[in-house]
Amino acid sequence: MNILDKIVADKRIEVDFRKGLIPVSQLEQSVLFERATVSLTKALRESETGIIAEHKRRSPSKSVINQKSSVWDVAKGYEKAGACGMSVLTDGKYFGGSLDDLLAARASVDMPLLRKEFIIDEYQLLEAKAYGADVCLLIAACLTRNEIKHLSEFAKKLGLDVLLEVHNQEELEKSLMPSLDMLGVNNRNLKTFEVSLETSKSLSTQIPDDFVKVSESGISSVEAIKELKPYGYQGFLIGENFMKTDDPAQSAIGFIGQL
Repeated sequence: MNILDKIVADKRIEVDFRKGLIPVSQLEQSVLFERATVSLTKALRESETGIIAEHKRRSPSKSVINQKSSVWDVAKGYEKAGACGMSVLTDGKYFGGSLDDLLAARASVDMPLLRKEFIIDEYQLLEAKAYGADVCLLIAACLTRNEIKHLSEFAKKLGLDVLLEVHNQEELEKSLMPSLDMLGVNNRNLKTFEVSLETSKSLSTQIPDDFVKVSESGISSVEAIKELKPYGYQGFLIGENFMKTDDPAQSAIGFIGQL
């Protein structure tokens, strides 16, 4: 069992537990549930930089990344830096995140927020909406084509943008459908954790222009972004590069300033 299989198995148990804790009716009564979402897809299409900056405390591959910086300060800093949007990890067991992080980010900024999560159930999309997300992530590696279709269509009904993440051509081929807004290529091999920008480059020609192309993982320099732009990428999800520093916001300001 690889790390993704393990995370998904744990996630199923977690989601069942949360369903018993907070009923759907309660999520739908949230103040934020009726809020009009802000489109990350539109922001990326209109941006010259395309940065989606992430808040991440830890990960299975790197252990502790940053346990000190507050979500509030990081979100404010990312917005000030000119990021197009912010990705907020909400998985607790493996990444040290929570839905409260999403709530704190929503309270501090107006830019689009992505709930970065291992989504396997429509209940998690209702949570995303109730806690102030504008975008949801679907990971092709842990979903069937039918599940991707069902979850992406449900997300669109809620007004959420959909970012679908793939790691290889097989995942991409099973995933292409009209209910997606953005296609993200993860440059990290989930089996070995090795990172290569060649993954984004090789898959770029297979992604129709209807979708905004997003490159994820291993983007640690301005040069990497300049290298990927000719391949049609308009979005760049940067996770650890900012968070591994003492001041993620200042790192983002310096990085985006170079673009």
